[in-house]
Amino acid sequence: MPFVLKKYKAIQGKKIQHFLLDEAGLSASKSQKLLSKKRVFDDEQNPLDNGQVITGEYIQVAVFEGHTRGLKPIFEVEDFAVFDKPSGIMVHPTRKETPYCLLDEVRYHFGEEASLAHRIDAQTSGLVLVAKNKQSSTVLKTMFEHREYNKQYLALVSGQIKSNITIDKPIAKAQSVIRMKMTCEIPTGKRSKTHIEPLEFNRENNTTLVKAMPVTGRQHQIRVHLESIGHPILGDPIYGVSEKIANDYLCKNLSVEGRLKLTGAERLMLHANNLSFYYKDKEYDISSKFRKF
Repeated sequence: MPFVLKKYKAIQGKKIQHFLLDEAGLSASKSQKLLSKKRVFDDEQNPLDNGQVITGEYIQVAVFEGHTRGLKPIFEVEDFAVFDKPSGIMVHPTRKETPYCLLDEVRYHFGEEASLAHRIDAQTSGLVLVAKNKQSSTVLKTMFEHREYNKQYLALVSGQIKSNITIDKPIAKAQSVIRMKMTCEIPTGKRSKTHIEPLEFNRENNTTLVKAMPVTGRQHQIRVHLESIGHPILGDPIYGVSEKIANDYLCKNLSVEGRLKLTGAERLMLHANNLSFYYKDKEYDISSKFRKF
């Protein structure tokens, strides 16, 4: 598991933030972060807050220790690296029991200061940019916040798309039992734009391979936009299907065979294929090895 409990002999009467600095050897910022995220416990597993005085015999700290499953970066320079993430792997742990995520590999390869510059959905495969240190993390995350990069995706969609399309529709949270679901049906949503370019049409199974280029960066943007024009991405268990199917998937009641039958694929057929940007006045244009869907 990525989170492990480290146990320290307590000093009763000492404030917990001072204990973490003096006895556990953690920095002030790291200590504050762990306390705010409820990852520091007494010997009865009660989370401790900043300013709290130690009364127990032991202090336990839940820390993230990355491990590897053999995934290596496909591109690397001094300040950053790029991973080609497989479908089905989360980028961050969602709970202490998360067995594995991309951050495991990031910390395993590059240490405690390394971080993800951006995210992609767990079901989406492809390129993820990683900062190796705090300085590059600040620069790269700011770059993503200001949209100072270009991202291209490949998607396999239902039906035929004959010409280039620009989908310019606002995106908002859907009024749905599916908490993560987004929609284009609410006019007051956030402005969102995606360029779609058809690459190849397969008459046999009535699918089109497209290049998707998001101008904005909303949650599930490409998935929502393509579904909104009647061309959902194959393998999408949330968009283009009934809420019952989506709920079955999220509750892990939908088998791989069931997903294939109901959505047309065993996985979400969306792949982050290209990432280009400037860093320290140098242009980088990084492409994933094309995966034939």
